Amino acid sequence: MLNDFLYNEITNKLNFDASEEQKKILKKLSNFVLSVNEQNEIFLLKGYAGTGKTSIIAALVKTLKKHNIKTVLLAPTGRAAKVLSKYAKKDAFTIHKKIYRQQSSSDGFGKFVLDVNLHKETIFIVDEASMISNKTYENVNFGSGKLLDDLTEYVYSGNKCKLILIGDTAQLPPVKLDISPALDKNFLKSCGYNVIEEEMTEVARQKKDSGILYNADKIRKTLTETKNTQKIKIEKFPKIKTSGFNDIKHINGKDVIEEISDAYDKYSEQETVIICRSNKRANRYNQGIRANVHYKEDEITAGDIIMTVKNNYFWAEDYEEIDFIANGDTAEIIGISNYTEKYGYRFADAVLKFFDYKNVEIKAKILLNTLTSDTASLSYEENKELYKKIEEEYLNIKSKKNRFKKIRKNPYFNALQIKFAYAVTCHKAQGGQWKKVFVDQGWITDNMINKEYLRWLYTAFTRAEKELTLINFSKYFFEENEIFY
Repeated sequence: MLNDFLYNEITNKLNFDASEEQKKILKKLSNFVLSVNEQNEIFLLKGYAGTGKTSIIAALVKTLKKHNIKTVLLAPTGRAAKVLSKYAKKDAFTIHKKIYRQQSSSDGFGKFVLDVNLHKETIFIVDEASMISNKTYENVNFGSGKLLDDLTEYVYSGNKCKLILIGDTAQLPPVKLDISPALDKNFLKSCGYNVIEEEMTEVARQKKDSGILYNADKIRKTLTETKNTQKIKIEKFPKIKTSGFNDIKHINGKDVIEEISDAYDKYSEQETVIICRSNKRANRYNQGIRANVHYKEDEITAGDIIMTVKNNYFWAEDYEEIDFIANGDTAEIIGISNYTEKYGYRFADAVLKFFDYKNVEIKAKILLNTLTSDTASLSYEENKELYKKIEEEYLNIKSKKNRFKKIRKNPYFNALQIKFAYAVTCHKAQGGQWKKVFVDQGWITDNMINKEYLRWLYTAFTRAEKELTLINFSKYFFEENEIFY
């Protein structure tokens, strides 16, 4: 049978012996890929860290390529797409880049509309689906504003196309949501789709020596047993174990600078990140790292690693490699000049190299005020204030519509909002992986230890590929035999 043949081919592409759970899922995936009768059928593959879903998808993609079955690989962010591309050995794109196209509009806004799906008999594979929202936000520039709806509509408007959604239900859901709609079978069914749901729960045998995964699995098990609003008593907290493992340890604050410096020497700045629980805490780390690791005194210099904190459609217009600069994209400052104070804000011109888009270099004006602010980006009021100050320069244009168009093309109004990216919040880190991850617990009370905190901790732990270091964690979070200095 063709299904059995494909199943055997995929299994042979694995670099380990598949478990019974993995074999069952591979058989169902083979049937799904080759089935011809079902319309609007979604394969939902859920799996916790270390269960082998990454290896299964990599083997599937390689096998389908061998047999000329077309695939398109997608992820919610540029960093997540880069991770997917790395393990699948095939180019992956952001969902936004693939399913939307830019359309100029009469009001001066560059709106992105749903593109036409010209693919035929293609399997769309979407990783990190826990990050996909279906909530409409203000000032929507993309399609209907509901990313999940737009994704499914795009895929199934194609000729005999299919969708595989992959994700981890233990990770943080999209901002302002309690669950991840793309990983919710009932939600997908309510949208009119037939859903084949499979879940991987067994940590792969070859991963059991990992302290990172051992502890992530303990956290995940407590997470699944905890009700949404339930507080977790410290004695019930899944105690962290570092002894006996080489990939996880804990340190106190006095060792942080030396440890971060060593990590940069061993893995590089691009492969190291500090994950914090707030923008305020991340700012403190970023300032400390620049001053005490890099010995930088200037506000921002060439070589600094930054992250954009708001979508920007203006500066990418002339670059084929990138449709827009997304909230969360990381880049290196290659050059900086023309510092300017205007409209009550500070700006500079910069050349930025974006890591997640094949190192494309883009010239842009950047806003310096957001670098050290404790908010995620400029507030609505601050954006409005900037708009009004710029508008004063165009009051000679009588038509409000034409004046609006002029402002929309003003480089200061479109300045990139950025922060340093040595330390970031967990939501910003989600979808990415780094060889070395530091997790800072920050200030925490007993009342804060709940299901949301466990999701945060699990997501932070599972960003680490090789080494995880915990900073300033209370000894009450660890097993009794842990040694503290």
